[in-house]
Amino acid sequence: MYVTAKMSRNIISVFPEASISLAFKLMREQNVRALPVVDKGKLVGMVTETLLSEVSPSKATSLSVYELNYILDKTKVADIMEKNVITCTEDMSIEQVALLMNEKDINMIPVIDKGNNIKGIITRNDIIASFLDILGARGKGSRIILIAKDRPGTFADISTLLSQHNYNIVHVINFAAEQPDESEIIIRLDNIADDLILKELEAKGYRIEKVEHTK
Repeated sequence: MYVTAKMSRNIISVFPEASISLAFKLMREQNVRALPVVDKGKLVGMVTETLLSEVSPSKATSLSVYELNYILDKTKVADIMEKNVITCTEDMSIEQVALLMNEKDINMIPVIDKGNNIKGIITRNDIIASFLDILGARGKGSRIILIAKDRPGTFADISTLLSQHNYNIVHVINFAAEQPDESEIIIRLDNIADDLILKELEAKGYRIEKVEHTK
């Protein structure tokens, strides 16, 4: 799955000459914690809630309300924005972006093209939604978690058995199990698995850990 399939094209951004009071207002209204800074369609920086808080006068200040408003209106986004922005492209995989977010500890990444034109944004929530799709968490049918020996031909054997009983695999994921020579395989079927197929899987030597049904 690629970024282009999950990114939002509804870009909430701010321009470099905007005041930080405008940026604050936009964040509150749109319920976001970071804004791409865009100039003529090109990404030039990023302003975050943290950056805005750092330059805002403290609540303990002796400045009047008028003086506070003057400072907030006078200071421009371009004066405080982060210019070294972490970005991604539409053709990057969801896994690559998830790793990037995790390594850099960020919640949102702008999506750009080769000309640095902003095309969209992708958030941590988009990444979570993507992995729910990959896992088939929202689909109807059965989710079978089983333990199998980690050897060539295992999945072919399981899929052949399921197809012989007219079961269709819509999602499959393989994880390392606790034992080094075993794998944990999660299989999502588009229909409900009956006791017969579960018993046949066990008879083949596969250990059924859990079965969940959604209708």
